[in-house]
Amino acid sequence: MKITFIGPAYPYRGGLATIIETLARVFQGRGNEVNIKTFSLQYPRLLFPGKSQFRTGEAPADLHITREVSTVNPLSWLRVGRRLRRERPDLVVLKYWTPLMAPCFGTICRLARKNGHTKVAVHLDNITPHEPHFYDRPLNQYFLRACDGFIYMSEAVHKDLRTYRPDAPALFSPHPLFDTYGQPLPRTEAAVRLGLDPEVGYVMFFGYIRDYKGLDILLDAWALLKAEGKTKGRRLLVVGEVYGDGTKYTEQIARLGLADDVVMHTDFVPDERVGEWFSVADMVALPYKSATQSGVTQVAYAFGVPMVVTKVGGLEEIVPNDVVGLLAEVSARSVADAIAKAYEGDNLSRYREGIARERSRFSWEATADKLQELYQGLTTNV
Repeated sequence: MKITFIGPAYPYRGGLATIIETLARVFQGRGNEVNIKTFSLQYPRLLFPGKSQFRTGEAPADLHITREVSTVNPLSWLRVGRRLRRERPDLVVLKYWTPLMAPCFGTICRLARKNGHTKVAVHLDNITPHEPHFYDRPLNQYFLRACDGFIYMSEAVHKDLRTYRPDAPALFSPHPLFDTYGQPLPRTEAAVRLGLDPEVGYVMFFGYIRDYKGLDILLDAWALLKAEGKTKGRRLLVVGEVYGDGTKYTEQIARLGLADDVVMHTDFVPDERVGEWFSVADMVALPYKSATQSGVTQVAYAFGVPMVVTKVGGLEEIVPNDVVGLLAEVSARSVADAIAKAYEGDNLSRYREGIARERSRFSWEATADKLQELYQGLTTNV
């Protein structure tokens, strides 16, 4: 097959780029002709809440990546769409995570499909954004109607899709394992590298810090645990870049008297250092207020780290309760109780054993198989 991926890739950073690049390698390894068309401009600086969109280091030598797509320049959309129409890839695969990409992606897809040969498949992260806007629905409609089929990673996203395209071909494939960050390190070595005390136990919040991810809930939960004498010898790690204003979190930490309990690392963590943080953590806490799925759970699976997650979106589908961690309600009390219970007895070691059994569900090969199956269905039903 001749396959084109469209979405974030080098020099852009983050989990979406990792997914596209890894899937491209899987299909390339199967003998397909693969290229990636990434952004010449992804977000205008005013619309990007983080510090940088880019990663450092050399471009992947094994991938054919070109920067062609400007999300704000319609002439770019026309150029890329017409090029795809001429190049006639069998399959175009896009990542979709925000309606802001809809005008660009929808136009490209419509033009590409005019050759009567190219099929468009979408690997869906979100349809309804975590911070919704009045324009989301018309933008989603424009894009989703320009596509042939979909891969969804949670039932919450599937339900959203059905409100736009009730009869569209769609297959489930859970978020693949983020096993691209190396191997776990000995805990003491990881702690020394990070300047942490290896004698202390750590509960970690990891990833971009945005309101819907519930860091405020976790801080309140930690204050409850501290008041109950359940944080002795333990600290809370907050690791990730703040999107927006982080002042409210530093003020909350001061107000709750947690200055000595919380380690804040609010710089972006490059790929080569992700393993250090996960190797030092006893567990990962995801106190999300809303979610579809989370790449953080898939990094935790890769490093064998137990999880405490809230019962929102598709997280329950990914984290079976009391097998690889614990589910909690979206409240500080419930999250605090789950953290305390995870530390009881042999629960943490039992959850690590559960992770070793469960993670086979999340292979990259399985995701590629689903995309292949989707494509075959699209071509069979022509």
